[in-house]
Amino acid sequence: MRTFKTLIKWLSLVTSLAAALMLVLWAYWYHRPNTAVVAPELELESWPAVAEGMHDSNTDLLHWRGRFYLVHARSPYHLGSGNAKLVVWRSDDAKSWEKSAEIVTPDEDLRDPKLVAIGDKLHLYALINHNIEPEPHATALSTSEDGVSWSPLQTLQPEGWLFWRPKSRDGVTWYVTAYWHEHGASRLLSSRDGVNWDTVSTIHEGDRNDETALAFLPDGRILVTARLEGERAWHQGAADAATLLAVAAPPYTSWSTSVSKTTRLDGPVLFEHEGRVFAVGRFDPEGYDSWYRHSSLFGRKRTALYEVRPDKLVYLSDLPSAGDTAYAGVAVVGDELYISYYTSDIERDYSWYLGLVTESNILMAKLPLRGLEALANAKAASQPVAAH
Repeated sequence: MRTFKTLIKWLSLVTSLAAALMLVLWAYWYHRPNTAVVAPELELESWPAVAEGMHDSNTDLLHWRGRFYLVHARSPYHLGSGNAKLVVWRSDDAKSWEKSAEIVTPDEDLRDPKLVAIGDKLHLYALINHNIEPEPHATALSTSEDGVSWSPLQTLQPEGWLFWRPKSRDGVTWYVTAYWHEHGASRLLSSRDGVNWDTVSTIHEGDRNDETALAFLPDGRILVTARLEGERAWHQGAADAATLLAVAAPPYTSWSTSVSKTTRLDGPVLFEHEGRVFAVGRFDPEGYDSWYRHSSLFGRKRTALYEVRPDKLVYLSDLPSAGDTAYAGVAVVGDELYISYYTSDIERDYSWYLGLVTESNILMAKLPLRGLEALANAKAASQPVAAH
């Protein structure tokens, strides 16, 4: 009996110490000042688009028929919730936003929306999740002729494949990268109507690869990034987390791949400008050297800009961001780049863990494309030239 009481006493002590340590960590994360670094070459301007006290996340952005369209997920927290919904907004200037629609599926978690104009309709792709852990199992589609009235969500084939962002070079044949809902495989699909999709090729298998985005190179090749989650250690991160870079020439059936450890590129959006490919996605500023390893819940996170080369991912700059952040959308309008993304309080520097369970807002950023070019050129000039 005495042994049992002693055990209970020690368990109580350990639990109390763990709780006290967590409170100290939370207080430290909450009050830690933000250390994000925005490159001055970007001449970046940023402002809040949606700030309503919820966990708003997973954005996309489109400029269509002279107006901006913004979509994002809304839920109580980062994890799956039956109370989640997608919210669509529109604006003439990307600063004053009018809510145009809410898309809800009862008792289902909707996330990772993507907006694309195919033909004369807006196509909104989203992932459906049934669990508290954000592990979607299907892709669904809703369409609209005006951005206000949307068709009911319909599940797309092939079953179990999760679409990222469709793109086209000619407005006729559309391509989308998709990853298997259990992770570890990515494919390229094609379509003429945005509804019926056929498999073109397998991009990569293994490494728990997922969240796969594409862009077109000037010669017609497709350049792809894919998140490599590595070993499954969500609280400690993963020493082998990385980003896959894959390239294929038409007809896109054979892929050459390489791996970048600049970061594990979560939630990527890729876009083309003047023959170069750029990306906005998540960045782990603490790299691979911290005790909790890469992409840990205990680490800082940023939304960041990158240049994507066929064999290299080049970090360019942070955007104002912290905590739970990234999953951006982009729109190039004239000589300016507009970016939507979500973030925790940018006055603080929360850990990812704290950001997951607190409110987050949707921010907009705008920068002249000449600033992006200048920064990319400066980074390229500072890179060592490989010996031949």
